[in-house]
Amino acid sequence: MLFFVPPAALVQAGAAAGPGPGYLGLILTISVLSLLAAGLLARYVLAQDTGTAQMREISDAIKEGAEAFLRRQYKTIILLALVLAVVIFLGYQFGKGDGVLARRVTVSFVAGAICSLIAGFSGMWVSIRSNIRAASAVRTSLNRGLQIALRGGAVTGLTVVAMSLLGVGGIFWLFGGLEEPSAIPFQIVGFGFGASFVALFAQLGGGIYTKAADVGADLVGKVEAGIPEDDPRNPAVIADLVGDNVGDCAGRGADLFESTAAENVGAMILGVALLPTYGIGAVMFPLMARAFGLIASLVGIMVVRTDEDADPMQALNRGYYVTTALAIIGFYVAVHFLLRNNLWLFAAGVVGILTSFAFVWITQYYTEYRYRPVQSIANACKTGPATTIITGLAVAMECTAIPVLTISAAILLSYWFGTQAGLGIPSWNAGLYGTAVATMGMLSTAAYILAMDTFGPITDNAGGIVEMSRQPEAIRRKTDRLDSVGNTTKALTKGYAIGSAALAAFLLFSAYIDTVKEITHVVIPVDLGKIPVFVGALLGAMLVFLFSSFAIKAVGRTAQFIIEEVRRQFRENPGIMAGTSKPDYGRAVDIVTVGALKAMVVPGLLAVCMPVAVGVVFRHFTMGGSNPTIGAEAVAAFLMVGTIAGILMATLMNNGGGAWDNAKKYIETGQLGGKGSDAHKAGVVGDTVGDPFKDTAGPSLHVLIKLLSTITLVALPLFI
Repeated sequence: MLFFVPPAALVQAGAAAGPGPGYLGLILTISVLSLLAAGLLARYVLAQDTGTAQMREISDAIKEGAEAFLRRQYKTIILLALVLAVVIFLGYQFGKGDGVLARRVTVSFVAGAICSLIAGFSGMWVSIRSNIRAASAVRTSLNRGLQIALRGGAVTGLTVVAMSLLGVGGIFWLFGGLEEPSAIPFQIVGFGFGASFVALFAQLGGGIYTKAADVGADLVGKVEAGIPEDDPRNPAVIADLVGDNVGDCAGRGADLFESTAAENVGAMILGVALLPTYGIGAVMFPLMARAFGLIASLVGIMVVRTDEDADPMQALNRGYYVTTALAIIGFYVAVHFLLRNNLWLFAAGVVGILTSFAFVWITQYYTEYRYRPVQSIANACKTGPATTIITGLAVAMECTAIPVLTISAAILLSYWFGTQAGLGIPSWNAGLYGTAVATMGMLSTAAYILAMDTFGPITDNAGGIVEMSRQPEAIRRKTDRLDSVGNTTKALTKGYAIGSAALAAFLLFSAYIDTVKEITHVVIPVDLGKIPVFVGALLGAMLVFLFSSFAIKAVGRTAQFIIEEVRRQFRENPGIMAGTSKPDYGRAVDIVTVGALKAMVVPGLLAVCMPVAVGVVFRHFTMGGSNPTIGAEAVAAFLMVGTIAGILMATLMNNGGGAWDNAKKYIETGQLGGKGSDAHKAGVVGDTVGDPFKDTAGPSLHVLIKLLSTITLVALPLFI
């Protein structure tokens, strides 16, 4: 019913009734207008030329495979979500005897799941139709190809952030948050959990699909058959191109959707403590800051353009700079009106924005082949696959240091700013709100970052379409330039995602402690000297490694199926390599689809069930009745140490995998013997090892970190 309320009417009603409705009306208005802008961008992209009949045939195959996978994946996710919704309702209804809370948490969970599904699907729907239009545009103008690809990606970015705002703001309004702003934020934690639940399976399933197809296509095509990437003779090439969309578009869209949704809810919970100081503005501030970020991102997207002989990355960077500058201005406006111009809190937000900048450049240093880490891996390729893998692992481990120092500095500085802000609450709580504001700052450019991320698979697909349709070499060189930039933007987005996940996870951990206090009126310690608490911490770290193992093994198993299928087709149909007969692309797509969907269930359920099991079991270890909150303490340790281990492991996998990938691409530019050389073959092996790191396990860990936070918030009453 919310979505049929005219935004203008909400604003007018808010102006008459007080600041709360006015703030919410403005937030919902900006969200609806952002969705309208996304629709107009989609209309612009879809109106572009679709190239030749051969190009359309390839694009249609990619579109058909991606939509088929998403339909089957969503059926699985919806079934699992419905079962979990029933469990949540029964747990609250009979475990705590609170029917109102049971209904509200369940409704918010379902709403979060639905919004996440819509955001992921809508973004991918446009991306799989943007690829051919970008490919066709490049035939006449590099700038038009760049703009079509970015604006196609912007549909995902704008939709994801706007749906997050509409969902959280709408549930807050429907539950009566304007009348009870101190209670409702605790009742909408299910929204973040629903978003996290969908995101985990979307990212995990899409990641398994894309990397199994990629590994199979590379090993049999490049290494065994000696044919180029995206060669139409490779039966796995369509599955590989499909994978770019279901992993990097739908999966990453769901990832950042749940980041913004969970962070919004967590910050609103912390804002409850500031109601006596700032009124409802303290609770609405996270949503307002995000809304102004949407405006900044849209302007940044529209200013991107490049010359034919210029570096497209510079154009994207200019758009990012514009977005960041406008986001800072919007952040200040939100602080001025909702937080009474508290410049200490504004400074905390700027810390978050600068942290996002830092993560972008740190990731660029470790994953671009212009710099030492990637070049060291490329040089190791000269002596074979073993030294390639050894050097790559060393770089992956090294690259955890600077990001951790950056996160630590951001948390400490924003915490100190919060303590200096004069909020009228205990210093500890004030510092936590400072870190919450920093997290809001880091996510203020999320729509533009996600547009750059989706730009990657669109340009990758465009290059594949150009290659498979036998376009002139000059056209392929143009798409290669865009594809190279797309690889960089995808890597940068992963760095941004892990940085935002780290800050958001700390924010959500703080919200967990606040929620325990709300229920028990006790601030729980997290004392590792207590045996149940120490064991909980140990289990949290173990989950990260076990989950990563399941995800990587899933890629390996599914890749084996596709490798055997490609070999079978080459063996049984010699006309494929001769170019006289067409491979069976559909068979390869179906094999990867079935394998990925089967493989995603076990690690996904492990991530959902384990924190709940820890809390439910350890609540009975009350230490002779002297510590009735021991279950909540054990889960807090599980959450804290699991988050730390997850941040380190995700950073290692994301940057290490990206470095292996770009070491191979560096050789393919003609360095160290170029394509077909022994160094190139070693580079392909290293890239194959890194692929499930950077595109399956690593991105899934982003989601796992935040899923642990949201599920513990939802299940917390069961631990006490």
